Amino acid sequence: MEQASVASHEIISHEPATGAELWRGPIGQVDDLVARARRAWPAWAAQPHVTRIELARRFANEVRREHDRLATLIARETGKPLWEARSEVDDVVARVEAAVRAYAERTAQRKLDSALQGTAALRHKPHGVMAVISPASAPASVPAAQIIPALIAGNVVIFKPSERTPATGELLMQCMHRAGIAATVVQMLVGGPEQGQALAVHAGVNGVLFTGAAHTGVALNRRLAADPGKMVALELGGNNPIVVWDTPKIAEAAVLVVQSAFSLAGQRCTAARRLIVKSSLADNLLDEVRLLADRLIVGAPFDDPAPFMGPVIDNPTADGLTESFVYLLSNGGRAIKHLVRLDEAHPFLSPAIIDVTRMSERPDVELFGPLLQVVVVDDFEAAIAEANATRFGLCAALVGGGPQEYNRFWAQVRAGVINWNRPTYAHSIAAPLGGVGLSGNHRPAAYYTADSCAYPVASAEMDQPRAGIGVGLGDA
Repeated sequence: MEQASVASHEIISHEPATGAELWRGPIGQVDDLVARARRAWPAWAAQPHVTRIELARRFANEVRREHDRLATLIARETGKPLWEARSEVDDVVARVEAAVRAYAERTAQRKLDSALQGTAALRHKPHGVMAVISPASAPASVPAAQIIPALIAGNVVIFKPSERTPATGELLMQCMHRAGIAATVVQMLVGGPEQGQALAVHAGVNGVLFTGAAHTGVALNRRLAADPGKMVALELGGNNPIVVWDTPKIAEAAVLVVQSAFSLAGQRCTAARRLIVKSSLADNLLDEVRLLADRLIVGAPFDDPAPFMGPVIDNPTADGLTESFVYLLSNGGRAIKHLVRLDEAHPFLSPAIIDVTRMSERPDVELFGPLLQVVVVDDFEAAIAEANATRFGLCAALVGGGPQEYNRFWAQVRAGVINWNRPTYAHSIAAPLGGVGLSGNHRPAAYYTADSCAYPVASAEMDQPRAGIGVGLGDA
């Protein structure tokens, strides 16, 4: 059973772990939502920014009150373990204060005195109606990280959650409305890809904050290329490398690899897709990685003992990953740990590892699940070349090596997040998150979302007009 289905008039969400129906609701009308948003925007933008910040903080308090309910709903709707869903709710709360700091640091009002020339001022204006289009993998934290900065800046928001996670999106909206943010200021659009595209290209929408698959983001960017007045910020996926180099701590390196590749069942945009390892370390490291992966518990969100991994989001995703593993195996890959479908009725997969070193052509795609490809190399130059052998450029990590190798890695690898002796997904909410190539359009999210929510306005100002023409005038 698919985790969500789009009927002609409604969206139906199912629990990945059980197949049970969780939520259903009618598909929204894009024109109606945009019209309401446009009417609401002037009054919202006229609010003092301290008022908007206070309402954002009240939203954080509502999320705190709903912590258990929201975490349970996330776990049911995505299949992720309850402990991981709880961490996501904590992240939602933390991102409110991060958005407040980012607003003050990146879009605050500034005065630049210029003596007799008056005052130079810098202020920022909101764009207007912002569309926030979010994925299923983090159905609360990703939209909150974009909606809150947009609201603080003075925009109104139409939020389009994934058709796979509308129940989580609805509860998030309820928390915002109970916090005092008007239902016309932040609205939710229920729908599938068709409604998301209609929202993004609507003439009444001034900006789009999109997080999702690269092919969808590229198609969206192409559609909007003729409308340069619309802000478009794309946070897309990655074919992310983790490189393991000289280190005596093989067990610790294996843990970092497993965490990077298999946490959240590999359904992070920042998950490691490719392990690049020095040949002299390969046998020992791969043995450790395989043994650790063999121990990972795959199970339903509320199982006891708690699982490390839940299912992937739906059966079509599980089928696609299975087909991808077979393709790699049939074209020169060597299985280190087979991808196993653990439940024919539901999308539970075992973590999988495949050595693709001998493949003549390696597909440069984002395989969004617990499937790690291994490439063995002899020298550091080859490791960097392999890390860069992708059209994506979201994140990369180096495990082992010394400061000299890390400096070289940092300087030469193309990615928006580059870590050392940390998982690929390790990221501070006080830093930007985004990439190059097929991973984004140079408008990173997280802390830098503030940059996409308001545009700078430069002003030259004096209290009274004062002007004269000193040269080039004839006699009166």
